Amino acid sequence: MKKRKVEVVVISDAHLGTYGSHAKELYNYLSTIKPKILVLNGDIIDIWQFRKSYFPKAHLKIIQKIISLATKGTKVYYITGNHDEMLRKFSDMNMGNFTLADKLILDLDDKKAWIFHGDVFDTSVQHSKWIAKLGGLGYDYLILLNRLVNWCLLKIGKEPYSFSKKIKASVKKAVKHISDFEKTATELAIEKKYDYVICGHIHEPKMVLKENKNGSTMYLNSGDWVENLTALEYNKKRWKLYHYSEANYPLEENLLEMEDILSNELIASILFPK
Repeated sequence: MKKRKVEVVVISDAHLGTYGSHAKELYNYLSTIKPKILVLNGDIIDIWQFRKSYFPKAHLKIIQKIISLATKGTKVYYITGNHDEMLRKFSDMNMGNFTLADKLILDLDDKKAWIFHGDVFDTSVQHSKWIAKLGGLGYDYLILLNRLVNWCLLKIGKEPYSFSKKIKASVKKAVKHISDFEKTATELAIEKKYDYVICGHIHEPKMVLKENKNGSTMYLNSGDWVENLTALEYNKKRWKLYHYSEANYPLEENLLEMEDILSNELIASILFPK
């Protein structure tokens, strides 16, 4: 398969190690591109919900693919998020083409991109972490149930349905949280004179120009690989929001994958080296 050359790719919120992660789809996507820079913008590995009994081969293959890209010349930046915050004690580590950091500033054709996960703006994460972790566990099982329902809907020729998107759209507090998140990020970016501000965290893929009395900035959110299956791509001085196409990669065989569990010792050695 001929790979697309892309200058910058940003993905976030893969949540590897959880039932809701679409690891096979993400692997398919990564296998079709040849980026100069790959930014992993947080929550790639879900250490919050890490289960030694659940880390399928499809999830491990993502890690292998990222390592492969780095060895072949792609500059990989892993930006820490809240679900992989344990990695923050290793921030600013560099190994060849791989860099671990809490935030990143990229110069793109004389414009500056400010990239960070975004959990710093989430008060539920900062002040009530146990509630956020409990909510994350519930979200994972909701997504698992949703995948079962969608498998049944596909079998009878119906369109898939998203429980979490319906809940977010119907709960005013959730809608306000997303709006406040965008407002805070863009106001800071305008103040700091950044042309782009790029986040993840809230699982809401978006590209929008934001303006206030002090200036403007382009707000971009890479979405996630649990519900939306999206990435940001930068090429020829332009950003675009990439949506994974189900037509190109059949999903039915990937639903409810519970087999191929790797050994506890192997996964523990990868994520928690001594």
